[in-house]
Amino acid sequence: MLAGIADALLLTDAETTHLHELVGTARKNTATHDRTVRASIMALIDRLPGTVGVVLSAAFEILARNDLALALLGDPADATPADRNLARRAFLPEVARKTRSDVADMTEFRHHVVSQLRTATARYPNDPAIRDLVAELRENSDDFDRLWQRHDVQPKLIITKTFQHPEVGPVTVDCDTLLLPDRDQQLVLFTAKPGSHDAATLELLHVITTGSLTTS
Repeated sequence: MLAGIADALLLTDAETTHLHELVGTARKNTATHDRTVRASIMALIDRLPGTVGVVLSAAFEILARNDLALALLGDPADATPADRNLARRAFLPEVARKTRSDVADMTEFRHHVVSQLRTATARYPNDPAIRDLVAELRENSDDFDRLWQRHDVQPKLIITKTFQHPEVGPVTVDCDTLLLPDRDQQLVLFTAKPGSHDAATLELLHVITTGSLTTS
């Protein structure tokens, strides 16, 4: 029946999945989202030369990252889990100011965050971390609240991002997201075209951070 409704309404795959989650016919809801990262995934991102690797929770908290991600995104010594949440960085200026690099255009990412948090609230309706995060963002960000009221669950395709880094300047990277369905997490990889100026900038940033060249 739901499939027929989805077809009649011309819903996208993401919207159809969200419909099933809302009525409880998708996978069984768990109380809270998983924040533990598989050791194999942590080892993987550490072995990717010239690649920024980040693991995000269903609530957009940075759970793990490699050295190059740390160099690009920053992590203040007094950073809290709230500071490491990319949804808060995207919508709350007081959190964004603690970030080492600014993103040139946050429009697409903000749309992506809102749509993914909406589906996360359907998967984890009793998770206080997700519920409180959404409430905080709706209260403190007019942009978030406006996007939230659109009820959009279609994720945005984010192909490139340009970071403004205080030490090495602008760097434009391709952004690819790989889903880790067993723990409902995202592996986000930022790469630059081999031989490009941006690849050289990432290499410079790696040298500044670790004091060594990457090896293939």
